Amino acid sequence: MKASEFDKFAEEYLATHKGNIAITGEDPEYFARYKIETVAARLKALGLPAPKRVLDFGCGIGNSAPHLRAAFPDAGIVGLDVSEKSLAVARQRFPGVADFRRYEGGADMPLEPGFDLAFSACVFHHIEAAEHVALFAALKAQLAPGGVLAVFEHNPLNPVSRYIVATCPFDEDAVLIRAGEFARRQRRAGFGRVDVAYTGFFPGPLKALRPLERAMTWLPLGAQYYTLARA
Repeated sequence: MKASEFDKFAEEYLATHKGNIAITGEDPEYFARYKIETVAARLKALGLPAPKRVLDFGCGIGNSAPHLRAAFPDAGIVGLDVSEKSLAVARQRFPGVADFRRYEGGADMPLEPGFDLAFSACVFHHIEAAEHVALFAALKAQLAPGGVLAVFEHNPLNPVSRYIVATCPFDEDAVLIRAGEFARRQRRAGFGRVDVAYTGFFPGPLKALRPLERAMTWLPLGAQYYTLARA
């Protein structure tokens, strides 16, 4: 999807997204929050210190920003996106929470390297597959030694995810990627170790069962998955 197409959806993104995911029994706020909480818990389990600099790649209208701030209150947060209209909405929604910056796309990023965490949520299915390895390499170059890249994507093996993407106006260009292939692209970009975990097994009406998901991350049926790659 080109920047102009993201611009088109910027102002109505939240309302459209909320209606599109109603089948899950949750709202966009829940999905934005749980991703950050999941990453924070994984970093803690790995014994890594809280990141001092965080990059939100493909930040859009800033849904992740307040949750990144809550999880990492002392971190400098940079949100990067190709859509200036989306960034304008993000700046209006969350003034002072993050440094929201526009870039032209591709591997040339207007950043200063040294991020401890690079995070991306459901962005890469909008990007041509041929560009993924170069982008992952560019993100790796932005990480400090020992830094982590955490990327969430929709799981094409999950029928609910496929339905949500197929019926979403701003996902009309989406090409879902299997987790194994996604991890291989990151390894080709130079990441030595890439872990894959599946998540999102239980919808809102069954949320009492969500504690079980901690033991189900190996099961490739979750609505989403995430990769954790070490620089």
